[in-house]
Amino acid sequence: MATDSDIAGHYSSGRLLERLNEALRGDGTDPDLPTIATLAPYDQFHGRGLEATQEMGDALDIARDDHILDVGSGIGGPARYFADRFGCRVTGIDLTDEFCRVARHLTHLTGLDGNVGFEHGNALEMPFEDAVFDGAYSMNVSMNIADKAGFYGEIHRVLKPGAWLMLCEIAQGAVRALDYPTPWARTADSSFLSTTEETHNGLEAAGFKIIQSRDTRAQGKAFADRSKAMVERGEKPSHRAVPLIHGDIAHQVMANVSRGTTEGCILPIEILCIKRT
Repeated sequence: MATDSDIAGHYSSGRLLERLNEALRGDGTDPDLPTIATLAPYDQFHGRGLEATQEMGDALDIARDDHILDVGSGIGGPARYFADRFGCRVTGIDLTDEFCRVARHLTHLTGLDGNVGFEHGNALEMPFEDAVFDGAYSMNVSMNIADKAGFYGEIHRVLKPGAWLMLCEIAQGAVRALDYPTPWARTADSSFLSTTEETHNGLEAAGFKIIQSRDTRAQGKAFADRSKAMVERGEKPSHRAVPLIHGDIAHQVMANVSRGTTEGCILPIEILCIKRT
């Protein structure tokens, strides 16, 4: 089974900020003066990018004085988006140290230091007190975590009673094994997919009540079709995080996910639940 360093190594190259700055310059953006909008194509490292983050924000009741947890925060795009949109406080935690360092740098440049912070750590052993967060979300993270019960239980521990949890994940389909690499794993050794039913059961067992669950394949296909049309018109696609993170293997990564989704090997899902009081 893959170790934490194996998983983090799949995402980290040591040149992430350099590559991001090069990409921003290519877009005509000063890397020292980025905005939420100019970073969005790169800092939303999950299915459908900013579109999915915006939809999640539309579905949640977030107050200005809320403290929200981002589990698997990457380079901080969703955390900065929510802090900017709602004025709330967001704390992110991520296993990849390079992600955390770049996330802090971008948060400083966008002037959101006072609302957003990042911890380098493991989602199974988070350095937070019990019942301190008003809500939590995790976007395309649990696929790297074998101990789902520990994952759900640790999030449950740090949430206040009645707080919400939104998961946007990739579930195991029922057709055949997935081809690798993928955005979350270079090989099957570090990929731990659960079915939608297993995810529901795990959340319920951890003490959550499921409010809403949906399969987002249709939304993903529509997003992919729009992105393809942009490229055919000679435009840059709106979601460019995978090439930024994975470089030379990005094309293979995206092809494997596209084929896996089309053939039913994997299913993108979104689940909203609350911590039982």
